[in-house]
Amino acid sequence: MKAAILYVRVSTDEQADTGYSQRSQEEMLRKYCNTNGIIVDKVVYEDFSAKSFFRPEWSKILDYLGSKRNKNVNLILFTKWDRFSRNAGDAYMMISTLRKMSIEPQAIEQPLDLSIPENKMMLAFYLAAPEVENDRRALNVIYGMRRALKEGRWLWMAPYGYRNARSPEGKPTIVVHEEEAKHLKWMFETIALGIYSTEQVLLQARRNGAKIKRNRFWGQVKNPFYKGDIKVPAFKDELEVMVKGNHTPIIPSDLFDSVQEILNGRQRKRRTQIVSPEQIPLRGFLNCPKCNRVLTGSASKGRNQYYHYYHCSSTCGVRFKAREVNEKFVEKLKSFIPKPGLKEVYQMIFEDVSISVNKSHHLEKKKILKQIEEEQNRVIKARDLLLKEELNLDEYRQVKRSAEERNLVLETQLAKIEPKPDNEYGKLFEKAFQFAGKLDFIFSTSDLGQKRRLIGSIFPENLTFDGEEHRTTRINEVINFIYLINNELKSKKNGQNHSKMTLPRVVGPLGIEPSTY
Repeated sequence: MKAAILYVRVSTDEQADTGYSQRSQEEMLRKYCNTNGIIVDKVVYEDFSAKSFFRPEWSKILDYLGSKRNKNVNLILFTKWDRFSRNAGDAYMMISTLRKMSIEPQAIEQPLDLSIPENKMMLAFYLAAPEVENDRRALNVIYGMRRALKEGRWLWMAPYGYRNARSPEGKPTIVVHEEEAKHLKWMFETIALGIYSTEQVLLQARRNGAKIKRNRFWGQVKNPFYKGDIKVPAFKDELEVMVKGNHTPIIPSDLFDSVQEILNGRQRKRRTQIVSPEQIPLRGFLNCPKCNRVLTGSASKGRNQYYHYYHCSSTCGVRFKAREVNEKFVEKLKSFIPKPGLKEVYQMIFEDVSISVNKSHHLEKKKILKQIEEEQNRVIKARDLLLKEELNLDEYRQVKRSAEERNLVLETQLAKIEPKPDNEYGKLFEKAFQFAGKLDFIFSTSDLGQKRRLIGSIFPENLTFDGEEHRTTRINEVINFIYLINNELKSKKNGQNHSKMTLPRVVGPLGIEPSTY
């Protein structure tokens, strides 16, 4: 007497789309076995696609059939051939494998005696039909998704910064997640400064509370979705295009483009930043007063909190509380007072420089407009050659695509060199000079990176802290020219007259010579 394994398969999608039921299949198979005197060895339920035979339960069937536990099974029964497989090539290979094990696969609603050669034609039809159906369904899905993308609709799980939601009409949409969007804006704005590495930006973003995975960060900062665009990938003879999405952009287009230029290495090379805790910004800028080694910084855990110190790594034992050293440094910055009359000198230079800058902006703008015109002329010439059949369609498309990509870059550059009104430069100068006498305030309110840049720009050599004050052998020459420092400040406080002060030679665009005030 024959014994069979009843194979009942229905995928989750098929249950939703066609209403296939596992129980109804089992009922039909058991009825067939009772009618034909076949013993049911076991019933196997599969909830997996039939596109391949890499299915959990089917693998268990093969293990069972090849083991010593199987002594009687010689049939595998299912309702239709599409329950067995939806891939004709894989199906033929599996039928051959089963026959070598003396197992006969059979569909009770589409029975075939495969010992009759002509029946193999019907088998080919039964196996090919579901595969064709699958391919057609997949193609329809692709076309539908491309149509939705071209209409600016996002079809998948919302990316970081957004949440999936429903419109008032009940249609799926995405909305901005304010907290995540705030982190994204900070990341883009920080990268746009061009002074931090992406690794440092990610590290600080996490400290700020952003839940971003390292392996997704690079894709996020390069994703045009955040400026409101959706990429429609190339398909067959259609080229890849960018369309305007229906979602609300988080990042302005000009900021996004600036970040891409930095990431692609088209802007100035970023300087390496030293990561240092906020409580020890002077680490690396201080020398030991005993052995002249560079002081390092670290934290010691107290009973309730951490205490930070600057200390020497040698055996000399020098160690200072970081809070006191930092406060003394801020006091030192208070001694930096702009020299009298210097504002007027720099204002004259600044105005002359602004005229030169605006002039160069106009020249650069004219140059870029000419390049854009040349790219457009290339496309026109290529179109003429296409009409004369001297250029084929693929070559024309390549020329056009290259010109469009080049023009996009040129237009981005053009938008960034818009000359400012003359009074705009004046406002910038006034704002900048207001901060010239507030270095202590700027240092105290800046983030770690800005603090370290400020220290490095003022002091070209390391400072030495002796427990009372910070000393250095040299100050940046420009800083020394701008400010009253140390001895000059002390003599001014003692009542000495500084109405006469000879400034170093300054020859700017206006030809300013040494001046005495």
